[in-house]
Amino acid sequence: MKQIQLASPGGLGNLQLVETDKPKPTADQILIKVSSSSLNYHDLLVAQGQIPTEDGRVILSDCAGEVVEIGSAVTKWEVGDIVMSSCYPHWIEGAPEYQLLSFIGDNEDGYSTEYMAISEKSVTRIPNGWTRPEAATLPCAGLTAWRALVDEGRLQSGETVLVQGTGGVSIFALQLAKSMGAKVIATSSSAEKMERLKALGADEVINYKEEPQWGKAVLAKTAGLGVDHVIEVGGGGTFGESVRAAKLGGHIALIGVLSGPAVSQIILPRIFMKQLRMSGIAMANQQSQIAMVEYLDRSSIRPIISDTFDLADIASAFQHQIDNKHFGKISILINND
Repeated sequence: MKQIQLASPGGLGNLQLVETDKPKPTADQILIKVSSSSLNYHDLLVAQGQIPTEDGRVILSDCAGEVVEIGSAVTKWEVGDIVMSSCYPHWIEGAPEYQLLSFIGDNEDGYSTEYMAISEKSVTRIPNGWTRPEAATLPCAGLTAWRALVDEGRLQSGETVLVQGTGGVSIFALQLAKSMGAKVIATSSSAEKMERLKALGADEVINYKEEPQWGKAVLAKTAGLGVDHVIEVGGGGTFGESVRAAKLGGHIALIGVLSGPAVSQIILPRIFMKQLRMSGIAMANQQSQIAMVEYLDRSSIRPIISDTFDLADIASAFQHQIDNKHFGKISILINND
């Protein structure tokens, strides 16, 4: 079978397409024929070597595929079932614990492979009616947005959500927020992407290059009150404006560091004077993923996939991501039969 492995010390030039043996599931494992994956920012950091990992690591955390073989003790799945990955395959329920937070495609081998043998407990079903490429966008980006807005944010109809940019988490957050009756303000630096955001339901859009202090623009669009929730994916370069944009007693979900990990100015007084609530979000447990799937069963939401690459072209897919040419998710096609 074909598999992408990352040679140390990382870098797109060290992504190697290799031939290797198909794994055999142990008693409590299932064998998944991997149909699709999708790219996340975490995957990019691993591929670039910015998150060090073992030599020969099989990358990618997202997967949707078919169960083609089961171990003798497997009871949850049958051959022919369609499943999707959990980014933390050992975090089934409850609060995070360090020993449960082994990230697949980073701390252990992931899904840039045609077949994967994994514990029957490490996957969930996909939403009813979803294709495998659609389902493969959910385990990281979709679940992150779900936890930010639902588990931690406790989003209510009529509240206002700010999303930053047009990556996978932000687009999912926009779609989820609108489906739950919230108003959405979205930022982007591209006039074309701003139009696409409005077409997806964004109530207001702000060009953050034209308005570097875009937090003030958010206040102007909310009668000076600010937003109830901020989906903060930018990191150090955007955090100050996120604090400015949040309303008194608002919620900021800290998710990404696209603009860097360090905050350039001291803003702690603004945080506690506004009595803001911060949530650090790194995906969620499997029970949260199951709740998301059940919600999507009843929803008309479908992921936005702007580009699809074959597994062998994964370096080009990552470069496409680096160049910020995508809108929503980049899909990786692994088995198309």
